[in-house]
Amino acid sequence: MPPIRLARFSASLLLTLLAACSAAGGAAAAAQNLPGPADSASLELVRAAAIPLTGAETDYDSLMALIGDARFVLLGEATHGTQEFYRERARITRRLILEKGFSGVAIEGEWPDAQAVHRFIRGGPSTVENALRGFTSGFPQWMWANTAIRDLVVWMREHNAGRPAEEQVGFYGLDVYSWFESADSVLAYLARTHPAAAVRARERYACLRPYRQAPVRYGAEALRDAARSCQDEAEAQVQEMERLYAAGGGGAHAADERFSALQNARVVAGGEAYWRAQWEGGPASWNARDRHMAMTLEHLADHLAAQGRPPKIVVWAHNTHSGDARLTEMGEGGEWNVGQLMRQAFTGEAILVGFTTYHGTVLAAEEWDAPGRVRRLNAALPESYSALFHRTGIPAFLLTFRGREELSAALGEPRLERAVGVVYLPRTERQSHYFTAILSRQFDAVIHVDSTTAVTPLRR
Repeated sequence: MPPIRLARFSASLLLTLLAACSAAGGAAAAAQNLPGPADSASLELVRAAAIPLTGAETDYDSLMALIGDARFVLLGEATHGTQEFYRERARITRRLILEKGFSGVAIEGEWPDAQAVHRFIRGGPSTVENALRGFTSGFPQWMWANTAIRDLVVWMREHNAGRPAEEQVGFYGLDVYSWFESADSVLAYLARTHPAAAVRARERYACLRPYRQAPVRYGAEALRDAARSCQDEAEAQVQEMERLYAAGGGGAHAADERFSALQNARVVAGGEAYWRAQWEGGPASWNARDRHMAMTLEHLADHLAAQGRPPKIVVWAHNTHSGDARLTEMGEGGEWNVGQLMRQAFTGEAILVGFTTYHGTVLAAEEWDAPGRVRRLNAALPESYSALFHRTGIPAFLLTFRGREELSAALGEPRLERAVGVVYLPRTERQSHYFTAILSRQFDAVIHVDSTTAVTPLRR
């Protein structure tokens, strides 16, 4: 399959570090002609189309029918700290693996940390707590080291037990923040397998060493002085790792380790581009990050296919990554995202599922790098999708939009959509956590859980 080739835009440091996955622009957002809370016609259409979620095995039958033979299913979330979002995504993921032959779960998390989980679920000698330990070592510790992920990971290990390698599922990370840990992993792999190549890699990555504790400073200095840029070195290492991967050799385990090393090299290059883009202004860093995540999915699908495994992957990422940015205020500001890129690259083969809630509690920090704690999640604003869904009186339900032209049209005018990342700022709720979107085109389906609770983190 051809690679995704797109022009580069740029992204704001404030958006990425403070809003942390909330959509760009926030709700300066709110256009003046948003529908009001008394939109009774839309309410009745939603109420008629809603499929209540009761915990029954059949809850997601219509979603499975919608997914059909799609190769990518992107499962969103309106916050990074809501237990019900993790729980329902796990329910859907298990069905995708059992009924649709999905062979991998890819998360909005770091590749090296996810690889520890990957090795565990494929029979590695560890405990689930140790496998998830990497996710507890940095902010935000609760996002992937929580009880819902723990239970899913244990289930995936049990599912894999006794199956041949080509039938086992995997666990993968998509993000770019681990560029130094990924560089360490590249060096460790090469030291074991290709000592001469390890020497070359060490020389290339020496360029990055002064910035290990200061990636923001790297971006500023690299943009100001081209001589300080490590772009050429990072890309040269990717090219060498691609040659080693193509050379092959060994069995399925060796191929997985080779691919992991190659992907770590790509993370280094992606991280270098991301931090350099922070200082370009506009949406550059957001776009660099989401392009890397989309490319990772494509590379991963190619690797799985080459190993005789179904290249079908379920993705767990925030709504702002999983939905189609073209149907949001983000897209109007020049941002793209994973959902958009996958729809464009794999027409008809990517299904996007969003999640919403009205109120409850959420695990989130008050500022970047602060401890997460259980916070009260304000009731959704009256002109939002969540408020409309709340008025149905249905505690939890699924909406699918394909073939529902009247419903899609009714939800085809911009409304407010809430996005809470790992930071929640209730005092500036509207400005910090809302953007406009056309939900029925942004997603193929939406799951609404009206009252939600904070995710339960694992203790360190």
